[in-house]
Amino acid sequence: MPQLARSSSHLTTRRLLVPPASLFGLLLHILQWHRALSIPKALSPMMTSDGAYNETLMAEKAHQEHRETVISDVSHDADDGNLATDQYGRPLVELDRAAEARLRLKIDLYIVPTVALMYLFCFIDRANIGNAKLAGFTKDLGLEGYDYNIVLSIFYVAYILFEIPSNLACKWIGPGWFLPAITLGFGICSVGTAFVTNIHSASGVRFVLGAFEAGLLPGIAYYLSRWYRRSELAFRLSLYIVMAPLAGAFGGLLASGILKLDHFGSLHSWRMLFAIEGIITIGVSLVAFFTLTDRPETARWLSKEEKELAIARVKSERVATTEVLDKIDLPKTLRGIFSPVTLTTAFVFLLNNITVQGLAFFAPTIVQTIYPDATVISQQLHTVPPYVVGAFFTVLFPFLSWRFDQRLIFFIICPPLMMTGYIMFLASEDSMVRYGATFIIASGAFAFGALCTAHASANVVSDTARSSAIGTTVMFGNIGGLISTWSFLPFDAPNYHIGNGLNLATSSMTLVLGASLWMYITWDNRRRRAIDVDAALAGLSQKQIQDLDWRNPAFQWRP
Repeated sequence: MPQLARSSSHLTTRRLLVPPASLFGLLLHILQWHRALSIPKALSPMMTSDGAYNETLMAEKAHQEHRETVISDVSHDADDGNLATDQYGRPLVELDRAAEARLRLKIDLYIVPTVALMYLFCFIDRANIGNAKLAGFTKDLGLEGYDYNIVLSIFYVAYILFEIPSNLACKWIGPGWFLPAITLGFGICSVGTAFVTNIHSASGVRFVLGAFEAGLLPGIAYYLSRWYRRSELAFRLSLYIVMAPLAGAFGGLLASGILKLDHFGSLHSWRMLFAIEGIITIGVSLVAFFTLTDRPETARWLSKEEKELAIARVKSERVATTEVLDKIDLPKTLRGIFSPVTLTTAFVFLLNNITVQGLAFFAPTIVQTIYPDATVISQQLHTVPPYVVGAFFTVLFPFLSWRFDQRLIFFIICPPLMMTGYIMFLASEDSMVRYGATFIIASGAFAFGALCTAHASANVVSDTARSSAIGTTVMFGNIGGLISTWSFLPFDAPNYHIGNGLNLATSSMTLVLGASLWMYITWDNRRRRAIDVDAALAGLSQKQIQDLDWRNPAFQWRP
C-alpha cells in the first residue's frame, strides 16, 4: 500500500473566530480577519511600548507561518498522485474554514446563476406544451384521444435512452462545453416546435428535444459536484432545481404575456410560445459558452491558492483518492450505477417525478376544470401561485439539509405533505379545496430533485462513479415522468381518480422507501465500523483500492 501524504501530526489548527453560520457571521469574521492583518501596519513605536510592539510582530509572524503551512498543505493535497485521506477516510489536513467560506461564496456567484438560468429555460421549453394545449395546440394539430399523451411520452423515451450516455459524455467532453452545447440544441428544438403541423412532426421534434435535455439536469449536478463538498451540494442543487417550480410560475406568466401579442412574425397563438421561448434559450446558451469553466484548475476568476483549496477540499472527502477527476473506466462506472443507495434513491426519484411532472404538464388542465368559464390568460395565471409556494420549499429543505448534513430525514418529512394533498383531491370535489391541495403537493414534491441527486452524489467516491450514479438517478426519475404522462387520461376527467390515486400510492411508497433506506444505512455503517480496514485492504494496489469505491470498508454511507 502506498505511503500516505503525511501523518496526522501535520494537522493545522482552525482560525475561525466566528462560525460562518450566516452571511452576517461570515461578514463579521472577514472584518475581524482583516482587522487582525491591518493592526500591525498601523502601529508604530511612537504609539505603543516596545513590549507590546514586539508581541504584535510575533503574533503577525505566527499568523503568517500558520498561513504558509496551510497553503503548503493545501497545495500538497491538490496535487494529483497524493492522498488527501488516510486509509480510514479521515482528512490528512484541516482546512481553514474562513478561507473555505470565502471561496464557496465566490463559486456560488460565478457558477450557480448561469446554470440556474439554463435549467429555467430547459424546464420552460419542456413544460410549455401544457400552456400551448390551453391555447389550441391539440385542436390545431388535430390531436384526438391519446395523441397528446403520445407526444408527451416520446419526449421521455428519448430522455431515458440518452440519460446515462449524456452524463458520461459530459465528463469526457467537459461540462464547460457540453452543457452550453446541449442548451443550444434544445433551444433550437423549441423554435422548431413552432412550425410542427401534425402529430408526426410534433413527436419527432419532441424526441430530439428529449435527447438534448437528457444531459442537463444530471450534467449540472455532476458539474457542481466538482466544486462543492457533499454537505453543501444539495442546497446548491436546489438553487437551480428551484427553477422547475419557478418555470411553472414564470412560464405561466410568460405564456399569458406572449398570448396577448397579435403575432410574432408569421406565427400566432401557441406557436409564438415555442418560438419566443426557444430564442431566449439560444441566447442563454451563447452566454454560457463564455461563462462556464470545466473545473477549478481552468477557472480564470480563481487565484492559484483558491484553485488549490477548491481541489483539496473536495478531495479530502474521498477515501483513497489521489485525483479528483479520474479517467472513465468500467468498474467505477458500474459501481456508481449498481450501488444499493443509488438504486433506492433513483427509485424514490422515479416515484416523486410521477407527481412533479404530472403537476407540470397537467396543472393547467386541472385549473381549467376548476375554472372552466375563465379566460385562457386567467387560467394561465391561476397555475402560478402553487409553484411559488413549491419553489420556497424547494430551497428551504435542501438548505436545512446543508446545515444539518442530512438528506434522508427529508425523504420522510416530505411525503406526508404530498399524501395529504392527494387525499384532499380524492375526498372532495370542491374546486377551492382541490386548488388548495396543489399548494400542499408542490411544497412536498419539488425538493426531491435536489435531495435525490445530492444523496446519490454523496454516496459514491470517484468522479466516474458520481457521474454514472447521478445519471442513473435522473434516468429513473424520467421513467417516472413517462408514467406521469399516462396518469391523467381524458376519460378520467375532471376528477382524475386514477391519476390522484396513483400519486397517493407513490407518495406513500416514497415514505416507506425513505425510512427503509435510513435503517439500511445505519445498519451497514455499524457493520463497516467493525471491519479491520488494514486487513481488508492488505495486498491491494492503489488502483484496486480506488476501484472499490463505495465497497471500500473505510467508506461510510452519508444519510
